[in-house]
Amino acid sequence: MLKKYLPLVAASVLLGCAQPKDRAQQYVDGEFVSILNKSTIIESNKPKDFTKFAKQSEQVTENSPSMTSLYQPLYEKLNEWVLQSGDPAQLANFGVQAAQLGGGDKKGNVLFTGYFSPVMELRHEPNETYRYPVYAKPNCEVDCPTRTQIYDGALEGLGLELGYSANMIDPFMMEVQGSGFVHFEDDTLEYFAYGGKNNKAYVSIGKVLIERGLVSREKMSLKAIKEWVLANDDQTVRELLEQNPSYVFFEPRADAPVTGTAGIPLLPMASVAGDPAVFPMGTPILAEVPLLNADGSWSGAHQLRLLIVLDTGGAVKQNHLDLYHGMGPRAGTEAGHYKHFGRVWKLGLENSATQAPWALPPEKLE
Repeated sequence: MLKKYLPLVAASVLLGCAQPKDRAQQYVDGEFVSILNKSTIIESNKPKDFTKFAKQSEQVTENSPSMTSLYQPLYEKLNEWVLQSGDPAQLANFGVQAAQLGGGDKKGNVLFTGYFSPVMELRHEPNETYRYPVYAKPNCEVDCPTRTQIYDGALEGLGLELGYSANMIDPFMMEVQGSGFVHFEDDTLEYFAYGGKNNKAYVSIGKVLIERGLVSREKMSLKAIKEWVLANDDQTVRELLEQNPSYVFFEPRADAPVTGTAGIPLLPMASVAGDPAVFPMGTPILAEVPLLNADGSWSGAHQLRLLIVLDTGGAVKQNHLDLYHGMGPRAGTEAGHYKHFGRVWKLGLENSATQAPWALPPEKLE
């Protein structure tokens, strides 16, 4: 009897140990011991799209003299490589060095999430529909009001109102993104840049929804949050949002391009937010970016892209990158689905200030 069931037992054990691949995980590189691991050669046969790298690197060299002096020689070599080869295995022939990220699982799987620039409908003056204010930063550094205090009217009468929204979630979502565009009733379009925050701890409302059993972990996304909000009344929504005491303020800039922390205009699918302790602003990376279906499921394919780290984020640490998707609702839907994995290589140029991209301060090598 025992022998009869041994194959089933063995199969169940094997299946139980099977490594997940539903979010584009790959297991082709063995085990990594560090955040960054020296790569002598990069092997990848994924379809390539390097079309936006030259333009994104131009934005850096046109807008930042300090980053230009550091990265222009590397950008030039990478553009030369794209035109002459584009084969990752040939990067070393152009003097380009690489360090592969170990991934959160130490098997090379780096988490990609997505962000975008929303377009929020505002009114200059409040009315019965548009009654939720969006604020500029008050004159405070340490003792700033919490989100609950702001919702209770702590900033009323200070002349900080930039406009009024029809709901609470759109300004909140723009806070999460860090900036975005706003459309007023006179058909003007303004860019609201990041204007500071109240220096309170950030709490993910997505995590709160999961912990409360209101949205499953598997279905969690910006889209899922928005759907939950629309299905509930204002008081219920406010109670959820107040679980995050952090509050972001904005600074209007007419006709300004979307910029990241580095102050460089961002191009969709060409720039990412990353951990500055691992990726100084301006760092180019080679990445196998997961491609998704319209419903947010993984298509079964990756695409090899050259990206530049030009932004940061509170939740973007070490083996986590946030890929910029562009502006508007469609970009928001696509970015909201992103929670998948790909392989990533940090790039440097030998005999230059960017050489040895695998080097990190000792405390970061854990």
